[in-house]
Amino acid sequence: MTQPSPMPAPADLRKAVFEALADKAALPVRSMLVLGVLAGIYIGFGGLFATIALTGADGLPYGVGQIVAGLVFATGLALVMIAGAELFTGNTMMTGAVLAGQIAPSRAACALAIVYAANFAGSLLLAGLVFAAGLHEGQNGAIGRAAVDLARGKTEAGFLATLSSGILANMLVCLAVWCAYAGETVTQKLAGLTLPVAAFVAAGFEHSVANMYLLPYGWLVQPAAPEVNEAITAFAILANLIPATIGNIIGGAIVATAYWLAFAKPQTLSVKPAIREGTA
Repeated sequence: MTQPSPMPAPADLRKAVFEALADKAALPVRSMLVLGVLAGIYIGFGGLFATIALTGADGLPYGVGQIVAGLVFATGLALVMIAGAELFTGNTMMTGAVLAGQIAPSRAACALAIVYAANFAGSLLLAGLVFAAGLHEGQNGAIGRAAVDLARGKTEAGFLATLSSGILANMLVCLAVWCAYAGETVTQKLAGLTLPVAAFVAAGFEHSVANMYLLPYGWLVQPAAPEVNEAITAFAILANLIPATIGNIIGGAIVATAYWLAFAKPQTLSVKPAIREGTA
């Protein structure tokens, strides 16, 4: 009988994650674009699932409904980590690999920009398809109302609140990714990522890629929900995505930098020349 592999030590896990991020930064642009579009769709599927879970949840205690939504939203990150895709929020941990000298700063910035744009494209594609499928009409329009309420709540927060929420969201998402890398089987990866994702969704923190689906979908649906005040505009969507994205970058950098500092050898704490500067 095969014995399960021991859980990697934190220092070994840091090494494995940073090597994986360096490989991601070295992907061809075509691969980044395709896998980035898929990640936008996958995270959108998680948002779709969470919206359905919240539909008609008014009769449940607030925490119960939020936790259920968080647990099903984890489907999105599970698809990213197991099926394979490029997710901007997880890739913000390239900061640590840059500090470790494994990725050139310019390479990391370029990879993040490409994946961010591709995530947005995939999210918009899914939002359009779900709207065309008429999901918002389900349960006599209750799903549409839940989608609009969810999107409207996100656009009502101020810049500082959204920025801070984005930091917290991506600290949890990056920890979910970090824990998933510790697993060798599908079950182990799911066990590692589910609770951190559920925590950020239950708390209502701001995840830029999830919002790339949730906000445009709410914007599309709101004319079909006339009883809900139309407060979702293109400007409101941008006003959410900008601070949420900045916060997500900071949150990912905090996690990656902390583990770089914790396990870097004293003589390597100054930033080393990136060994991948010439990578095509």
